[in-house]
Order: sequence, then structure tokens, then C-alpha cells
Amino acid sequence: MDVFLQKTGPQDAEILANMYSLYLHDLTAYSDSLKENEAGMYEFDAFPLFWEKGGVNPYFIMADGERAGFVLLLEPPFTKKVDYVINDFFVYNRFRGKGIASRAADAIFSGREGSYFVAQLARNERAIAFWRKVYNRCAIDYDEYGDEEDGEPIVCQEFTLTNKTWDLDK
Repeated sequence: MDVFLQKTGPQDAEILANMYSLYLHDLTAYSDSLKENEAGMYEFDAFPLFWEKGGVNPYFIMADGERAGFVLLLEPPFTKKVDYVINDFFVYNRFRGKGIASRAADAIFSGREGSYFVAQLARNERAIAFWRKVYNRCAIDYDEYGDEEDGEPIVCQEFTLTNKTWDLDK
């Protein structure tokens, strides 16, 4: 299956907002702080900034020509302490368990040397296990620690990619 990242633009706002609502709904299984709006949707409060701020880069995860999910990748000047923050990462249920998420992670790392920060809600054991598996498969040496964001416990990983020595076909 061909998996790649496709940069989004303002013309994709409605599609991405719908995807974000599903993503945030999924996260309610791990967070008590997320609430739906009056229309019954989940909204990301900073969504309007996606195409207005430098360093905020939303991508669709494409699998064989279909939108399979999205990733929000933050870069300088938006980030200050690291080169990249994988802020949000979502794959539709029907694409899960097929290796698409792993190939999307490879697509993020490919051609992007530098320092990274990734975090998951501490109660989201599936996401934590996914990222650990990606790091191990790609032989990425990472530091992991607990923290808190908006009153929620999170698990954070930081690492630096200095070369592209991992085998993307693993």
C-alpha cells in the first residue's frame, strides 16, 4: 500500500475539521476534559491558525489515494526547543492495524533530520505502545518521561534524528 503525507491548505479546512472532531472524540476515552460543543462536535480551539501561522503544518495521511488520517507537525518558528513536534496523529479506524500509521511515521521522519518531541495522554496505552514500537523498529534512541498538559498526565518522548539509517521497509 502506497502511504504518503499530503500537505493541506485552507481549501481542506472543512475536511480536516471533520477529521479533528473524530480524533478528539477518540481521545475522550482517555481524557475527561474534552467536551463536545453545542452542535455535538469536538473542536480544536487553535484550528483557525493552521494556515495562518508559520511552522504549523497539517498533512493528510494518504493510503492508496484515500485520506486515511492526518498529522499536525509543528516546526520553527512555531517550535522553540525542538525542530519538530508531532502534535496530533490520527488514522481512521478502517485503516488501523494495516501498517499505515507506521508508514506515515516513516514519512514524517524521512528527510527531516533534527530534534523531535512527541506526547501521548498517559491513559492512551495503545498510542504509547505504537510510538515505542516505531522507535524500536527504526532504532531511534529516545528519552521518555511523564509530564502534564492542561491538567492531563502525558507521556513524552524526545529524540534526535541525525541520519536516515533506519530501514523504511522493516
